[in-house]
Amino acid sequence: MTGQGSEMGGGVAQAAQPQRAQQAEPAARAERGAHVQPGQTAPSRGPLSGLRVIEFAGLGPAPFAAMMLADHGAQVIRIARPAAAPVGGDVDLLARGRLHLGLDLKRPEAIEVVLRLIESADALIEGFRPGVMERLGLGPQACLQRNPRLVYGRATGWGQSGPLAMAAGHDINYTALSGTLHAVGKHGEPTPVPGFVGDFGGGGMMLAFGVLAAMLEAGRSGQGQVIDAAVSDGAALLATLVYGWRSAGQWNTQPGSNMGDGGAPFYNTYRCSDGRYISVGAIEPQFHRELLTRCGIAPETMPEQWNPALWPQRREQMAALFATRTRDEWCALLEGSDACFAPVLDLDEAPAHPHNVARAAFSRVDGIVQPNPAPRFSRTVSAESQPVRREGSDTDAVLQAAGFSAAEIERLLAQSVVWQAR
Repeated sequence: MTGQGSEMGGGVAQAAQPQRAQQAEPAARAERGAHVQPGQTAPSRGPLSGLRVIEFAGLGPAPFAAMMLADHGAQVIRIARPAAAPVGGDVDLLARGRLHLGLDLKRPEAIEVVLRLIESADALIEGFRPGVMERLGLGPQACLQRNPRLVYGRATGWGQSGPLAMAAGHDINYTALSGTLHAVGKHGEPTPVPGFVGDFGGGGMMLAFGVLAAMLEAGRSGQGQVIDAAVSDGAALLATLVYGWRSAGQWNTQPGSNMGDGGAPFYNTYRCSDGRYISVGAIEPQFHRELLTRCGIAPETMPEQWNPALWPQRREQMAALFATRTRDEWCALLEGSDACFAPVLDLDEAPAHPHNVARAAFSRVDGIVQPNPAPRFSRTVSAESQPVRREGSDTDAVLQAAGFSAAEIERLLAQSVVWQAR
């Protein structure tokens, strides 16, 4: 998982005529959207087509947010340092759909390159530790002076302020502090999970939402602003419903004993006779009756569905029942009914399930299976998943589109300020 473990990984000017600036913005965005046209580029389809985002390559939430924006048509220029190998090697899917600019940010000349790009950008996304961008000369004040409409998105684990702001950490730490890690577990112990709740849900999605909200506001006011997206904040927000249950006395602090964390027999996963698993989520009484009836259990023999004192014994009963058949046999009996049932599929099985195939939820690009963009739009349809391109593969094209002359580009390449992948 990812976090702020490394330094480089780890006054706004008032618009004089906001209304005039707002009226001119659609034309300006259309012009910007047509700037870069190299061979294989980020998708140009989708509701965000015409928006331009500058992304500083990093880990976890920031690239996930940038991926979401690129998925839906924004032109995202990803700035990577020399020899910065992708976290996932050549299959870092979080880097899909970008234009890739190779730039050595330790060189003073590189800072001016970035500032020139920022002049025509709608947003900037970075995921370094607090203070890193300021030390580079690319903090919010410097960037907003160059482009007062810029939305400056910052993703960190602990946030830009607070006692832990400068501490290293990873997803498991941020979710631990938010209370969400404790709420996920069985057998009385919290269970570490991949970064779905922290890095990507509480971090990346919150950053993408914040950036889009600020861009919407900038269209009205003509002014940019800074987005402080902390994984620990976002993870806590995702647990709002559970915090509500806790305050109402409907959630206790023993992991694996609640409805929703594996405590309830009607909302759980079970092992089948072939060693594979199924899930049931029959919360509502009518769905619970449907589940029991289809499983050959008379509903009246299992009254008091919501009595926690009965749950341990009933979990054992249901576990013994589901262990009598294979997963496919339970699918034949329950899938597609109102029993609230689904097989637990692994990452190889999920793309081939008929429902996912019918909805084209996954695609294979360059031999790599990856989820397609979500959500879906009825009119401004987004492109399918894009290839993962090499870092620095679009340097020449990006600089040309930004107005750099051939001589300037040649000089920057010769001085190793920028680099072009071949």
